[in-house]
Amino acid sequence: MVTLERRSGYQLVTEKEAEFESAPSHGRSKPRRRILYGQCTSISAVCVVGFFTLFLAFHSWNASGSSIQFSCDSFDSGYRCQPEISHYWGQYSPYFSIPSDVSSKVPEGCEVTFVQLLARHGARDPTAAKTVEYNAVIERIKSHVENYSPEYEFLRDYVYSLGADQLSVFGQQELVNLGTYFYKRYHALAKAFTPFMRASGQDRVVESAKNFSQGFHQARIVDKASAADNYPYPIIVIGEEDGSNNTLHHEICKNFEDGHEGDMGWEAQKQWVELFVPPIRARLNANMPGAELTASETIHFMDLCPFETVANRNGKISHFCSLFTEDEWHQFDYYQSLGKFYGFGNENPLGPTQGVGFANELIARLLKKPVHDHTSVNHTLDDSEDTFPLDRIIYADFSHDNDLTAIFSALGLYNTTAPLSNTSMQTTAETNGYSASWTVPFASRAYFEKLRCNFNAADSDMMYKEELVRVLVNDRVLPLKSCGADVLGRCALSEFVKSLSFASNGGAWDRCFD
Repeated sequence: MVTLERRSGYQLVTEKEAEFESAPSHGRSKPRRRILYGQCTSISAVCVVGFFTLFLAFHSWNASGSSIQFSCDSFDSGYRCQPEISHYWGQYSPYFSIPSDVSSKVPEGCEVTFVQLLARHGARDPTAAKTVEYNAVIERIKSHVENYSPEYEFLRDYVYSLGADQLSVFGQQELVNLGTYFYKRYHALAKAFTPFMRASGQDRVVESAKNFSQGFHQARIVDKASAADNYPYPIIVIGEEDGSNNTLHHEICKNFEDGHEGDMGWEAQKQWVELFVPPIRARLNANMPGAELTASETIHFMDLCPFETVANRNGKISHFCSLFTEDEWHQFDYYQSLGKFYGFGNENPLGPTQGVGFANELIARLLKKPVHDHTSVNHTLDDSEDTFPLDRIIYADFSHDNDLTAIFSALGLYNTTAPLSNTSMQTTAETNGYSASWTVPFASRAYFEKLRCNFNAADSDMMYKEELVRVLVNDRVLPLKSCGADVLGRCALSEFVKSLSFASNGGAWDRCFD
C-alpha cells in the first residue's frame, strides 16, 4: 500500500495483496481463508476452480440469463434461501434483487453512457460493541438455563464464535459476485473502461472494494473480447479519522453527531419495541426458564439469526432463525426500517445533510464539472484530477449502510415515502418501496445511469433530445417523481440535476454548527 500525504486523509491502494490472508481469529477456532485479492500468478487449484466457476457463470449468463447456484447466494439475484424470512432482516439481510415495477434492463433504443455505482460493504461480523453484548446474552443463558424446550435444545452445545467488524467469507463473495454481475450488466462499457474506485477507510469497506475489483477483473479475463487491463486497480481510500472530510462516511456535522438528531432513530424504534417485542420475549423466556431476557436482549437474540447465517461461507440459514415466525421477522424488519428512516433518512432534520457531499460529487461527475460543495467534501482530493477525475465513464464508491441512507435522502430518492408509523407496521407497498432490507442490506448497490436514447420525432416529449438519468437501488428502478420521470423511470439530465437543489444549495449544513 502506498500512503500519500497524511493531511489529505486518504491512501492510494495499488500494490498487489497477498493471495491469502489469515484474519484475526476474534474468538473463532480457526482463521478464515480469504478471497483472493491479487492476480493468480501461478496455476493453483484455487485459481483454477475460481476461474472455471466464473467461466461457467459467464457462459450461463449469456446462454440462459441465469447463474449457476452453488450456495444460497447467486451472482445475479443475490440471496435466495427462505426469502419469506431472509428478505426481512433489515440492514442485516444479505443482498437480494428487489422486484421492480419497471424492467431493470436498459430500455430499448437506449445505451448507457455513464454509470456511478454506490455500494455497501459485504456481510460482516457484528460490530465490536454488539459482539460483546451478544456473547454476554449467550453466556448468561448457558449459565442460568438447565432445561430447554426441544427446539431450543441446540443452545446447550452452542458456542458463540462470531468475531467483530470483519467481513465474513460469505460477505467477501457477495462483493466478488457484484463485480462479476456489474461487468455483465454494463458489458459494453466495462469491456473498455476500468472503474475509478473509492472506499471509505474502514477495513471492511476497503476489502469490499478489492473484492468487487477481483470479480470485475476476472469477468474481464473470461470475456476474451476485452482488452487487457492494469490490475489490481487503484483505490482511493478516504480516512475515517475524527474530523476528516469524507463524503462516504458521516463524521463532522457536530450537531448531528452530538445532538438530539443522533438519537432520533432509536427514539422512533422505542414505541415499536413496546408493541412487537413482549410476546416474543415471553415465549423465549418460557422456552428457556431462567434466561430472563430483556426487551433489548430479545432483539439481540433475533440478530443472531442473520449474523450466524452470513458467518457460514454458503449462507446456510442458522438454527436461530426458526425460533421466530414470518410475522415476527416482518416486525423485526420494520423495527430496523424505523431506525434508518428516522436516524439518517428523511425524518431526521440533519439526516439528508450527511449525504449532501456525495450528492454534489454526483452532480459534478454527471456534468463533468468541478465540485461545488462546502459540506463534507475533501477538497484536497476533489480539486485534483488525479484523485477526483471528471472524465471517467465508470465510477464505483464503497461505504456503509447509514451513509447510503443519508445519501439516498439527500438525493430525494424516497421523497414520496410518508413518515413511517411507529405504532403500526407498513408494507413496502405502503411506504412506496422503502424499508431497510430493500435499501441497505449487506452488499447493497445503487446504479446511477446516464442514458442516450433515440429520439422519435413523433414523440412529443422533448426530453429525449438530451441525455437521461435513471436510478436503480438493488435492481429496483426508482420512480424519480421529483424530476418528472417518464414511465420507464427516466428523467432528463437537466431536470435530475435541478431536482438536487437541496444539495446544491448547501443542504442545511449551517445547522450542523449553530
